[in-house]
Amino acid sequence: MVNFPNCKINLGLNIIGKRADGYHDLETLFYPIAIKDVLEIIEADKTEFTISGNEIDVPIKENICIQAYQLLKNRFPDLPAAKIHLHKIIPSGAGLGGGSADASFTLKLLNEKFQLNLTIQQLIEYALELGSDCPFFILNKPCLATGRGEQLEEIDLDLSDYKIVIVNPGIHINTAWAFTELSGRLQRSDHYKTIKHIIQQPIETWKTELKNDFEVPVFNKYPEIKSIKETLYNNGAIYAAMSGSGSTVFGIFKKKTEVLLSFPKNYFVKELVS
Repeated sequence: MVNFPNCKINLGLNIIGKRADGYHDLETLFYPIAIKDVLEIIEADKTEFTISGNEIDVPIKENICIQAYQLLKNRFPDLPAAKIHLHKIIPSGAGLGGGSADASFTLKLLNEKFQLNLTIQQLIEYALELGSDCPFFILNKPCLATGRGEQLEEIDLDLSDYKIVIVNPGIHINTAWAFTELSGRLQRSDHYKTIKHIIQQPIETWKTELKNDFEVPVFNKYPEIKSIKETLYNNGAIYAAMSGSGSTVFGIFKKKTEVLLSFPKNYFVKELVS
């Protein structure tokens, strides 16, 4: 069986504060987009994982797809051995959640193929054991995320009247470093608006109100990422921002806008039209 794990962008990202368990409370809106990996699982005599496409800087035995399989194997000892193949297209370490998507889609595909009869809620609980972003990809619909990212509320948001341009410069941002850089910068003004509030406003207001807290430290260290955002605005974006902790930047454009961009050949650039 084959499925196609897609990635996400973050519309706004507020880091509220550090928790006692070492995680951070945050507020963001996950929005699924149609850049996809390819995941195939077939029953086999022994469990095996292979990968093609983009390189991933993680040993095969530590890949999150294998972790997802092993998690279910621990719960369901009779789960058959499987050959898992991942063809990687989504840029890695880019703030797009590609690894989290692969893990969650592995859970869903194993559930379907081997008729484990897991409910959506059970899949969400298993996904959370793999990573904070993973539960979102079980639902895979626009969701407001709070807590450490696992508390999800489906939001009625449709951007199909727009096109989204994704630009990734191939810079890997260390998320732990980005969180460290936010220390002492997390105070909110008395006029603070929640992302849930802002996202319900006209999209033209997002430019001044919908922020990603990680942009300040990341743009300071990597001016070329800041330049991508400026380029998108200069070419007619209604809203542009960095996704997650970076380094991917996206722009939302009116569908009829002709977007003519010139970036280095090593950049990953994709225009998505619904």
